Amino acid sequence: MLNIAETDEHGNDSGWATVGSRSDNQPRLTFQRVPEPKTSKARIHLDIQVDDIDAGRHHVVSLGGTWSGVRHDYDEGAVMVMHDPEGHEFCIVQYYDSNSESPTI
Repeated sequence: MLNIAETDEHGNDSGWATVGSRSDNQPRLTFQRVPEPKTSKARIHLDIQVDDIDAGRHHVVSLGGTWSGVRHDYDEGAVMVMHDPEGHEFCIVQYYDSNSESPTI
């Protein structure tokens, strides 16, 4: 059974709630409040965790998606903004193992 609870992965930010955990092998959903008003039908943005960000990008492209060209690198991992074949935005995320160095690109 999954419980929705405020997460401590984002510090004291109460605008986040998570179902699941990064350390669990089950899917995890994180919900984030945003300040901007709804401007279209799509009000959901998926972040999909991958083991290798570059392999994940190639996999999305092989399925008909595209990379936006936007990549964010953080101490804890990397994020690439992608689009599905219909143009909906989502991100692929690679969390770096805390015991290893971040890969250099």
